[in-house]
Amino acid sequence: MPENRWPGETLRAIAVSRSFAGVDALRDVTLELHRHEVVGLIGPNGAGKTTLVNVMSGFDFPTTGSVEFAGRDVTRWSPSRRRRAGLARTFQRSRSFRGLTVRENRRADGLLDLLELRHRADAEAASLPHGDERKLGVARALACNPRYVLMDEPAAGLPDSEVPDFAAAVRSVRDDFDAGVLVIEHNMSLVMAVCDRIHVLDEGRTLAAGTPAEIRGNLDVAAAYLGDTAVDTLANA
Repeated sequence: MPENRWPGETLRAIAVSRSFAGVDALRDVTLELHRHEVVGLIGPNGAGKTTLVNVMSGFDFPTTGSVEFAGRDVTRWSPSRRRRAGLARTFQRSRSFRGLTVRENRRADGLLDLLELRHRADAEAASLPHGDERKLGVARALACNPRYVLMDEPAAGLPDSEVPDFAAAVRSVRDDFDAGVLVIEHNMSLVMAVCDRIHVLDEGRTLAAGTPAEIRGNLDVAAAYLGDTAVDTLANA
């Protein structure tokens, strides 16, 4: 059976820790992503979000812990092998093939329609505005028809006016592609609009996990973002 046709519905990081020169970037983090759901991965800068996605996608390996895909241990698999199995990702920095046109950077015109890039189909990728280049990165990730998509700040650079349409596109990845989506994002309006669950990291540890409503009301999460003084003000308001 080809790897990308395995049965199974879950991508897991299990008790993952990652140290760099003795400094803990991740400490005993467990996260599950199921098919047909969007999970937000949030936290202050330096919380370990990108490190966790790197470990889950094979661009880094954990110091301890493991990664499972559809019930199989893929901890030491390369990114390309995970991609063939149905795991795709985008990056903070665009990795489009900059000498090619937008049309050549994808397989199907439907992806351009999904991300509202049809009008730029014949432009060189290098000529795109930053927000459209971010969308192109998502289109490229979807071109391999993945089971899971890990998105590292996909809305960075998008003007506020385009966030609702981008949120609809992320939901389409879940609904139309039947994919599980993990989104690292600092835009809280996007996170709250599209995520079924939210996982919060702080200083490399899991601070909280739950529904958007649960995370919105969590004072520990507010403290990580706003500071204890601001939280005391909110709690006593």
